[in-house]
Amino acid sequence: MTERKPRKDAARNRAALLAAADELFARCESPDDITMSDVAAAAGVGKGTLFRAFGDRTALIRALYAARLEPLERAVAEGPPPLGPGTPAPERVPALLDAVLCFKLDNRHLALALEGAGADSPYRAEHYGRWHALLRSALADVPDLADGDFTAHALLAAVRADLVEYLAGVRGLDRDELRAQLGEFVRRVLAGPS
Repeated sequence: MTERKPRKDAARNRAALLAAADELFARCESPDDITMSDVAAAAGVGKGTLFRAFGDRTALIRALYAARLEPLERAVAEGPPPLGPGTPAPERVPALLDAVLCFKLDNRHLALALEGAGADSPYRAEHYGRWHALLRSALADVPDLADGDFTAHALLAAVRADLVEYLAGVRGLDRDELRAQLGEFVRRVLAGPS
C-alpha cells in the first residue's frame, strides 16, 4: 500500500506551525512559557490543526528540534572531516562534542524544552541514543580507553542543555570560553591518566 501524500493545506499548516514554534522558542525567557495555544495563535491556525499535525507539545518540540538538527546530522553522517566518517577518533570526538555544544548554545530554549519534555529521562530520548552510539563507536578506536560506553555518557553530560543554559545563561560564560573549556576536558579524557 502506498503512503498517502499530505494535503497541500496540511503541509502548509505544518510548515507555518513549525515556523511559529521556532520563532516563539527563539524569543522566550523559558521554554515552559510556550503553550500549544501560543503556537497555534502565532501560526494563525486553530489548536485542533496543531494537535492534528503533531499530536502533542512534545511531538511538536521533537519535530522542530529534528528540523534544526538535520544539517548537523547530515555533516556527521556524510560530511568531511573532522565531523564526517573516517576521521580519527582523537579529532572526531572533540569536533562532535563541539558541534553539539554549539547547536545547544544556538538552540538553548528548544534543547531545554526537549530534554525536559515528558516524564521520561532525557537519556531515553532518540536523539540522545544516536549521539551516544556515535560517540561510543568513535571511542572504540581510542587506545587504552577502559569503557567507551560510560565515557560516551560522561562526555554527553558535559553538553546537556541544562548545563549549557546554566553556564551560558546564569554564569555568563561566552561561547568561545565554553568551547575552549569543553575542548580541554575532552582532550584530557581522551588522553587518559597521565
